[in-house]
Amino acid sequence: MALNMTVSHILGYPRIGGNRQLKHATEAYWKGDIQRSDLEQVGRELRRDNWQIQREAGLDLVTVGDFAFYDQVLNTSLLLGAVPHRFAAEDEVTRGEVDLDTAFRMARGRAPSGESAAACEMTKYFDTNYHYLVPELHAGQRFRLASTRLFSEVEEALAEGHAVKVVLTGPLSWLWLGKERAGETLDRLSLLDGVLDVYAEVLQRLAALGVEWVQLDEPALALDLPGNWKAAYERAYFRLRAAPVKLLLAVYFGGLGDNLSLALGLPVDGLHVDAVRAPQEVDSLVDRLLPHKVLSVGAIDGRNIWRTDLVEVRERLAAAAQRLGERLWIAPSCSLLHVPVDLESETELDAELKSWLAFARQKLDETVTLARLVSGRVTAEDERLLAASSQAQASRRASQRIHQQQVAERLAGLSEADSQRDSDYIQRAEIQRRVLGLPLFPTTTIGSFPQTTEIRAARRQHKAGTLSDDDYQARMKAEIAEAVRIQEQLGIDMLVHGEAERNDMVEYFGEQLDGYAFTRFGWVQSYGSRCVKPPILYGDVSRPRAMTVAWSAYAQSLTGAPMKGMLTGPVTMLQWAFVRDDQPRSVTCRQIALALRDEVCDLEQAGIRAIQIDEPALREGLPLRRSEWSHYLEWAVEAFRLSASGVTDATQIHTHMCYSEFNDIIDSIAALDADVITIETSRSNMELLDAFGDFDYPNEIGPGVYDIHSPNIPDVDWMVALMEKAAERISLERLWVNPDCGLKTRHWDEVTPALANMVEAARQLRRRHA
Repeated sequence: MALNMTVSHILGYPRIGGNRQLKHATEAYWKGDIQRSDLEQVGRELRRDNWQIQREAGLDLVTVGDFAFYDQVLNTSLLLGAVPHRFAAEDEVTRGEVDLDTAFRMARGRAPSGESAAACEMTKYFDTNYHYLVPELHAGQRFRLASTRLFSEVEEALAEGHAVKVVLTGPLSWLWLGKERAGETLDRLSLLDGVLDVYAEVLQRLAALGVEWVQLDEPALALDLPGNWKAAYERAYFRLRAAPVKLLLAVYFGGLGDNLSLALGLPVDGLHVDAVRAPQEVDSLVDRLLPHKVLSVGAIDGRNIWRTDLVEVRERLAAAAQRLGERLWIAPSCSLLHVPVDLESETELDAELKSWLAFARQKLDETVTLARLVSGRVTAEDERLLAASSQAQASRRASQRIHQQQVAERLAGLSEADSQRDSDYIQRAEIQRRVLGLPLFPTTTIGSFPQTTEIRAARRQHKAGTLSDDDYQARMKAEIAEAVRIQEQLGIDMLVHGEAERNDMVEYFGEQLDGYAFTRFGWVQSYGSRCVKPPILYGDVSRPRAMTVAWSAYAQSLTGAPMKGMLTGPVTMLQWAFVRDDQPRSVTCRQIALALRDEVCDLEQAGIRAIQIDEPALREGLPLRRSEWSHYLEWAVEAFRLSASGVTDATQIHTHMCYSEFNDIIDSIAALDADVITIETSRSNMELLDAFGDFDYPNEIGPGVYDIHSPNIPDVDWMVALMEKAAERISLERLWVNPDCGLKTRHWDEVTPALANMVEAARQLRRRHA
């Protein structure tokens, strides 16, 4: 296709479907309720619909290759044949097409066919709330073109008559996201030539199908890169320039910074940049862009749901449009994977608030309109959208619902003492041991227990008004009582109430706080079939009333064992929401912290002696550039301490973090001053504990021994061995035994035997180290 205008395109579209069709079909396949062919048909229908939506919106190019049954990074691993031997037979690893069930075994540890195995490690994708499957790398690894799914999808799109642009994870970013085997030292760049061999073959085959443009996603270029990685970019792209396709190098989630000259000098046909995160770089890029290259400006926010100020962006891009002409492309900043599908589904959302928003479908319209605005091809529909954009901006600025004077006054009155516990950890620990009476290697869980069909049905009925408040509370109390009974029967030392009444660890709290709003269908993929519905944090935050106290107090009344109160921390409440962009995030985070502080103090007054304030998002909130870390960590740590420091020394404060690399922020984690931290370590074989051992972390640690993201039941010996590894780094009296994360997505027939094994592992450890 010859392009002779300002091109509008996107980097990717949500693959889950407007009604989460992919989730439902995938889980049905895992359960054996549908056949593989049924699942494949759902995938074809979703791809076809997404392509048609893009075409009907007026995009000049339709993006192909962004679909995945689980994860796009996993797709690239399959394409390259980077399949660990434990997941596939030798002939599949070395010769045949990689099977879909192999992909699911890599992701989950099991699939409808094949032997179960330990799942691949999963972690957050750069600074987003999306999880990816970490490529497993090793010295001497060989790569081959092992999956032809991409080519089949391209053929599907071409058969539908679409102008296709293919998207692939770039070779350097894929290697950057990978990880060598535990205990192995590997220069990942030593594998680059083998990876490039496959990429070159892929590009040749795409060209043979008639593809003109291929988007290679290289978000690693928004990071601080070592010199050898910068050199590798030059080597890699000079190698790939021989392919008979046009390459669009896509960088997002941040600015290019000191990689700007590198990116401009690479032999590609176009460069996409994130003009939402780094708008200041656009002019410099325009000045230095070679005359044969296009510049794709990511001017529509792909990470947040606020409507674009089209007037402001048009003015900002006017000079670039004048100088570049048809070489200026318009796109969202990154893939729209990170936002909900369609705002039009939200028929019950407040009309004023709804007018301020744009989901993925609406961002297509914004992208197309902006492209026409900057190139002077304005239609009547563009004029209508432009007017609506201006009206929405004015409405939001003038709205009285955003600001609360009392919240501002409370923030202004804070002092340093408000974020300090009364005594240091050593003194608190002695008091807490007397109060709680826990054994060596105390056992606990992270908070949630399985959200059964009955629990979800009761919640739906209550929300629909067909189940009264009294009946709903009675059902939830029955579920809590059963969770307490099971824990006591298993012999767990510190109990939780199971969170039967909670829909989501952020949504549940946001629904009870001022300043939050919620959607009905605003689902976003977190990983695989797991979807979350982030709240909209639009205004000042405050707590009108207690949120969890009654449930925790009821659970404590059922047992003599200590009961943990369970809260989501301020940073996670911030990170896992769509956050207002009209004030610094640090201010919003402190507002949330004050609301949570009130809840923590009320829990203590109700007799709850252990309170867990989960902060799984602390690490992922780090800016991509290290030079910006200290400012973020300063206010993030202060917000956590502000939420936790209103209690006496006798109350034990826990926090939980999952899937985080801690080595480079371990001093900040210690500065949280939580009495106990629980972390994910089972998939990494306790590798994450290296940071805590090297740093001599001063407080107590619960390294997870049970991978809750896999349906496999861990055996006792495995968990004992993991804890023995932990004991090599952490003193025994400071170790807890717990799962990696909450158990809400699992089933009781998996959870009960797994926890029984965990308790038995703790008992064996106590006997061994008595």
